[in-house]
Amino acid sequence: MSGARDDIEALIALMARLPGLGPRSARRAVLHLISKRAQLMGPLAEAMAGVARSARECQRCGNISTAPICDICEDPKRATGEICVIENVADLWAMERGHAFKGRYHVLGGTLSALDAIGPEDLRIPDLLERATEEGITEVILALNATVEGQTTAHYIAEALEGRGIAVTSLAQGVPIGGELDYLDDGTIQAALRARKSF
Repeated sequence: MSGARDDIEALIALMARLPGLGPRSARRAVLHLISKRAQLMGPLAEAMAGVARSARECQRCGNISTAPICDICEDPKRATGEICVIENVADLWAMERGHAFKGRYHVLGGTLSALDAIGPEDLRIPDLLERATEEGITEVILALNATVEGQTTAHYIAEALEGRGIAVTSLAQGVPIGGELDYLDDGTIQAALRARKSF
């Protein structure tokens, strides 16, 4: 019995590491999964194993995909000359929910942070600068979170793109200071994209 208990405790500890779940929430989730073993736990384990095998980062933009290049990057209709720069995949999915942006994306994988010793080389900023030249980009939209780190990163990218003949814009109205894209509603994201301005 102690072996089974150890397995359950190990699962609870792993679940508690997920964002938004603490030890108590993880314990409740695990107990619910165990009580619904046939309907939930088995299919969930299979789905997780499948995603663990097939999910990968898009080599071009950093999105999550099952192919080396994601569907957005492969879509010729999205070759508009616009790249929307975001912090993480959750932000990309938030932008896609709004159906307002028809170009391509670039996921940085975080933001610059002197406190955490995260510099440009630790993010996908060099890849962005390379893409801007190689893909004939005419506009880079900085859709980074309105945090100190997000704005520091935006300023760094804007300076790095200076003199390349590329318009650098940022999201405008609707994005609150200290807000994060993943928590905004679709209408706010659409309004912010429509009202973008020079950075």
